[in-house]
Amino acid sequence: MTQRTVFVNGDYVDERKATVSVFDRGFLFADGVYEVCSVLDGRLIDFEAHVRRLRRSAGELEIAVPWSDDALLEIHRELLRRNELKEGMVYLQLTRGSSGDRDFHYPEAVTPTLVLFTQAKSLVDAASGRRGIRVVTQPDWRWARRDIKTVQLLYPAMAKMAARNAGVDDAWMVEDGFVTEGASNNAWILTTEGRLVTRELSHDILPGITRAVVCELAETLDLVVEERAFTVEEAQSAAECFVTSASSFVTPVIELDGVAIADGYPGEVVRRLRERYIEESRRRAL
Repeated sequence: MTQRTVFVNGDYVDERKATVSVFDRGFLFADGVYEVCSVLDGRLIDFEAHVRRLRRSAGELEIAVPWSDDALLEIHRELLRRNELKEGMVYLQLTRGSSGDRDFHYPEAVTPTLVLFTQAKSLVDAASGRRGIRVVTQPDWRWARRDIKTVQLLYPAMAKMAARNAGVDDAWMVEDGFVTEGASNNAWILTTEGRLVTRELSHDILPGITRAVVCELAETLDLVVEERAFTVEEAQSAAECFVTSASSFVTPVIELDGVAIADGYPGEVVRRLRERYIEESRRRAL
């Protein structure tokens, strides 16, 4: 099996030789943030928006980002070149770094840890995009700053495992009777009146990059977007449901908690949005 080249703190190394300190705060405290850029045709999708969100997330945690946007772009492109990646993702993880000992307080002088690696994956022709996914709800027990894209992903992993154990594909988080978002995506419905609904931006959800693009694209398809919370029951009686994320684009949801959405098949609106998103992503790619 061919080994990937990964980036660790300024060096491009074989993945088998990549190491991070056991005292790194990302390991000890989940004290870090991350981003995922999708890759189509060997080019990066929505790179500038991902870097902006990276800087915002890091700023909320007071983590330094001592790399320019151009430097980060060059690292991404070099990894694509070295790993000959044409379709998939580039994961970037930034932690506060290591101060050589374990202490809850932020160290005053520390060099952040930056790690990037690639992952090949079929995105455009993913079966989930054609067939749709089935979803179950889970209580949203995450912390209250979900707008920060941190590496503390234990509960989303638990929710996805609960979904797998239930024999379905993914989970939607529910708080006070309302859907917040998916375990790793933003949740949407199309009402029977033809309006797209997705939760408004706040500390309750991650400001999805794909979510923002879909909001823009909806206008080109003469669709009205309502940014508000919706209930599980409203979703179950919707005309269509779907999720958006960098790694799944626009993916239909055809069942929620055992209830088929409409006729149980991907709808026309989500199909059009997915096609339009892929088309626009290829046009904008770097």
